[in-house]
This record gives sequence, structure tokens and C-alpha cells, in this order.
Amino acid sequence: MDNNTLVGLAGILASAAPVVFAAIGETITERAGITNLSINGLILLTAMAGFATSVTTGSLLLGFLVGALIGAFVSLIVAFSSIALKQSQVAVGFVLALMSRDLSYFLGNPYMGLSGPRVPSLPIPVLADIPVVGVLFFRQDILVYSSYILIAVAYIFVFKTRPGLMLQGIGEQPATAYVRGANVNRLRYIYTIIGGALVGLAGPMYSLSVKVGWKGTITGLDGIGWIALAITIFGGWNPLRAAFGAYLFVLLQWLGLVLQPSLPNIPSQVLQVAPFPLMILTLLLVNLGNSEWVDRTLAGLPEEVRRLIAKVLRAMRTTPPAALGIPFENE
Repeated sequence: MDNNTLVGLAGILASAAPVVFAAIGETITERAGITNLSINGLILLTAMAGFATSVTTGSLLLGFLVGALIGAFVSLIVAFSSIALKQSQVAVGFVLALMSRDLSYFLGNPYMGLSGPRVPSLPIPVLADIPVVGVLFFRQDILVYSSYILIAVAYIFVFKTRPGLMLQGIGEQPATAYVRGANVNRLRYIYTIIGGALVGLAGPMYSLSVKVGWKGTITGLDGIGWIALAITIFGGWNPLRAAFGAYLFVLLQWLGLVLQPSLPNIPSQVLQVAPFPLMILTLLLVNLGNSEWVDRTLAGLPEEVRRLIAKVLRAMRTTPPAALGIPFENE
């Protein structure tokens, strides 16, 4: 494998880190039964706010802290509107997404085009010198290493710990979780805030590492939040699969850049936006297994072919938490 390819693949891991944070943050929120549609605007707003804070104070840490706090606060509004006010999560989240996006463009005008601090690379001694693996995984910055840790911790927490099983319970069968002693609505608040804080970190990860700076409407971040929502569904509300979806999306973006010189007859804009419809197509394929007409179609195929296709569809099939988007009332 030549050095340019290695550097490109290492760049995929770096560019995917914010998407990993956003997708896992939304996964945790939706596991608790809350849909947070504000995350597209949140990523834009926190990217601007994190960059502006770091430029003003000279502190990268404060930039990320501000991003996390904004993410947590906006997500708290979503949770409060759903739990206390009984309003539609979809409607409130969508309005907040638009408002956050417009606020980022308006408040970010004074910081357009300014240079600012950047998260430095932090190669890990010894590990960074390992051929191929070292270049890919261990010559990154602390944000990429944090994404590795987040994937592992989130998976273990959700599926291997008692609080994680309770998290699944309040998203699947909140009444049963309540009978077993869980304060469902309080836990929904907590996990929505945690998920929102993780999404809030994704913004500064872009503006202070991946795409340093703030350039308003040409920043290229508008739409990433919607992709993170799609990845959450693609991932079956599983942190490992969500991370895979994040890497797949960024890989498709990278391939668009790599293939552009080889396909001169195709407009560059087509290759740049291609990952978005491809992710939608992948999402559709993932949910094919949930359709009754697919089962009827498979019934007419030869037995061996039917079993093979059915096995693949079962492996890809995703089912949302049963109580997702449904308010819970203590009875």
C-alpha cells in the first residue's frame, strides 16, 4: 500500500471522528426514547461557537466545552418540550435545527475567515512506528483517539452494563422499566442531555480540527447532522454499527475526491454530493427486510436463494426502540 493511500485512509478516520460522536450521541438519545432532530443545526452552531470561543480566549478546551454545553442545552429544550409540555419531538427538533443553523450564520459573521488554533497531532510513541497500522490509527490527534474510546465505551455501556440495560428498557418498554424502579422521565432527560453534549462536541471537532475555521454558508457542514440521523437508523441503534456507518460515509466522500481525476466527464459537484444519496440508498436497503412485500417476493424464489437472501436481510434488519418518540406518563 503506497504512502498516499495510507495518508488518505488515515484522513478518513480523522474526518469521521465528528460523525462518530454525532451518531453515537443520537443513538444514546434515541435509545432513551427521544428523537432529537435538532442535531444538524447543532453541529453548525457549535462549530461556530467553539471556533469563536477558541479564537477569543486562545483556549481549545473552552471551545469544546462551549460546544458541549450548547449541545446539552438545546437537547434539554427538546426533552423538556416532549416530556413536560407534551409537544411533538419531531416538530420541536426541526424548528430548533433551523433556528440553530440560522443563528450560526448570523452570530458567526464576525469570525468569518479568521485563523484560529488547531488541535495538534499527537502520535503515540512506539505504536505510531508500526507499519501501516501505526500510520492509520496512531498518528492522529486526541479527538480521533477519543472517538475510538467512545465507540468501545458506548457499546459496552449499552449492552454489557446494568444502567445500559435500563437505558434500553426506557426506550423499549418504559412502563416495565418504571415498575422495576426506573424514573423514566428523569433518565430520558439525562440521556438526552448526554447525547446532545456528544453531538455538541462534533461541531468544534470540525472547526478546530477537520476543517479549521468558520466560513458560514460555505463551511460544508450543513447536512452532516441529517446524515448522522440516517446513520443512527442504519446502525440499528447500535454504537458499533453507527461507527461503521460514519466511516462508510466519509469513505464515500474520499472516494469521490480520489475518482474525480479519473472521471473527467462527470461534473465534480456530482461526485461531491454522491455520498448523500448513496447513504440514503443504503438506508433503504437496510430497511428492506422489514417490508412484508419482500417476504412475499422471496417466497417465490428457489429455496437456496431464498435462504441466502433472507439471511443477509436479517443481518441488516433494524428495529427502532418500541417507545421512540412516545411520551411516558407515570400512572
